[in-house]
Amino acid sequence: MYLQKLTLVNFKNISQADLAFSRKLNCFVGGNGAGKTNIIDAIHYLSMCKSAFNLTDGQSVMHGCDFFVAEGQYVLGEDRRENICCGFRRNGGKTLKRNGKEYEKLSEHIGLLPVVLVSPADTSLIHESGDERRRYLNTLLSQLDREYLSSLIRYNHVLAERNRLLKQAIPPEAGELLEVLDEQLVRFGNILYEKRKALIEKLTPVAEKYYAVLSDDRETIGLSYKSDLNDMPFGETLRNARERDRVLQHTTTGIHRDDIRMSIGGHALRKYGSQGQQKSFLVALRLAQFEIIFSECGYKPLLLLDDIFDKLDMQRVERLIRLVSDQRFGQIFITDSNKVRLDLILGNIEREYKLFNVENGTIREEQA
Repeated sequence: MYLQKLTLVNFKNISQADLAFSRKLNCFVGGNGAGKTNIIDAIHYLSMCKSAFNLTDGQSVMHGCDFFVAEGQYVLGEDRRENICCGFRRNGGKTLKRNGKEYEKLSEHIGLLPVVLVSPADTSLIHESGDERRRYLNTLLSQLDREYLSSLIRYNHVLAERNRLLKQAIPPEAGELLEVLDEQLVRFGNILYEKRKALIEKLTPVAEKYYAVLSDDRETIGLSYKSDLNDMPFGETLRNARERDRVLQHTTTGIHRDDIRMSIGGHALRKYGSQGQQKSFLVALRLAQFEIIFSECGYKPLLLLDDIFDKLDMQRVERLIRLVSDQRFGQIFITDSNKVRLDLILGNIEREYKLFNVENGTIREEQA
C-alpha cells in the first residue's frame, strides 16, 4: 500500500498543495513552524479521521477560513485504488468519502489504510497519565480489530450512562438499572481486556528486538499490562467498589483505568531512562506496532517519522535508517529541520526517494 497523491486546501497553514509521492521514501525539510508536521497530520487524518495531535477539526482549519479539505489517492495493489476525501466546514461538520461515497459512520473507515506515526508527542506515552497509554492501545487495536472498536464505543457509552446514574441521588429501585449497566460493562470490558492483554504479549518481544538493534544491544526493555482485571473478575471488582462509586459519584474500577508499565534494565523508564533511551524505546515500540499491523492486515502500513532524529545520537540515527530502509518496510514519510543532516542520511541509503522543501506552508519538490 502507498499514498500516490495528496491534495490539501486550507489545512492548518497550508492554503493549497498538490503533492505526488515516491512509493518508497518521502522527506520534508524546513524550519520549525514551516508546516512539515501538518503534512504528516493530514496523512494521519485520511487514515484515522482525526488529527494525531489531539486537535479539534476546527483547529485544523487555516486561520480566516471556514473549511479544509484533505484528499488522498492510494494504491493497495495492481488492480485496487482508493480515493479518500476528508472535509470539514465550521458550520457543517466533518464528512469522509471513499471513492465518492460518504461513510455513514466514521468508524467504518478505521483500519482500511493503517498508519504508524512516530513523533515528539510520543513522549506523553512515558511522562503523562494512563489516558495517553490507553489511547495508544485503543488506536492500534482499532486499526486491527473491528470487534475491539465496536466494543470500545459501547463500553464508553455504558460507562457514561453509569456515571450519570451515580451522580444522581439514587433511589433503591435504581439498583436494578445499575445491575443492567454493570452486566454490559462486564460484557464489553472483558472483550477489551483480553484483546489488550494479547496485544501487549505480542508487542513486547518485537519491541525488545527493535530496541536491541537501535541500542546496539546495550540495554533491555520491558512492557507489562496493568489492569484491575489481572487480579479479579470484572463483575466482582464492580460489586466490591459499588459503595465507593456511589460516594465518589463515578466508576472507580474497570478497564478504563488500565495502564502499560514501561521499563529499562528492570527499572521504570520514566525515572531511569535517558532522553536517548526513552526516544529509542518509543521508536522500537512504534516499529513493533508496524510489524504487528503488517502481520495482521497483510500489507504494510504507512510509516510517518516526524522530527524523528531529535534526541537520538548519530549512531542510533544510522541504525534506525538502516532498519527502515529494509524491504520489510513500505512507504515512509520523514520530516527534519536540519537539511545537512537529512542530506547526509539520504546520501547513505540505496532507496528511491523524493525531497520536499517546506516554507511558510508552501511545499516545493527539490531535485533528489
